[in-house]
Amino acid sequence: MTTMHKAILPLVAALAMVGCASNVKLDEPAPVENRSGTSVAPGTGGAAGSGTAQSKVEPVDLTKNGANQFNTLPRIVYFDFDSFVVKDEFRNVVEVNAKALVGKRDQKVSIEGHTDERGGREYNLALGQKRAEAVAKSLSLLGVNAPQMEAVSFGEERPATQGSDEAAWAKNRRAELNYR
Repeated sequence: MTTMHKAILPLVAALAMVGCASNVKLDEPAPVENRSGTSVAPGTGGAAGSGTAQSKVEPVDLTKNGANQFNTLPRIVYFDFDSFVVKDEFRNVVEVNAKALVGKRDQKVSIEGHTDERGGREYNLALGQKRAEAVAKSLSLLGVNAPQMEAVSFGEERPATQGSDEAAWAKNRRAELNYR
């Protein structure tokens, strides 16, 4: 052994003994201190023998009053022709969805990019992907974690409306947020 190793060995042994010296048992619940400053043993109901009742905390039901909150959110962002810029008029859609996703980090969303029928198939798939990624980037800037989102493109394959006029095309140039 080198001299340096001989000097470090007692230090490592001392640190290991200090780490093991704790008398806290990890498999037993820790006592809880109530507001009066007295210690309450786990499982005793919190009264600590004083005869006074402790208030109980009611569980929060996030599904109360109907369906999941994500079912009621606006979920479509429309785009201009040949564009993947999220317009100001759809900022609110992005913001309310971001707020909901930040509030529930285990919720996942698929952002699906779509185009109208004009343009080639490959071009429309690429444009749909850019639209989905633009919405994902906007959500990310508002605090949504990347693992919560998946951006996918369907190009022109899943039109919202059939038709070959401006009204139909405008409805098909979109990104949809679908919760899963």
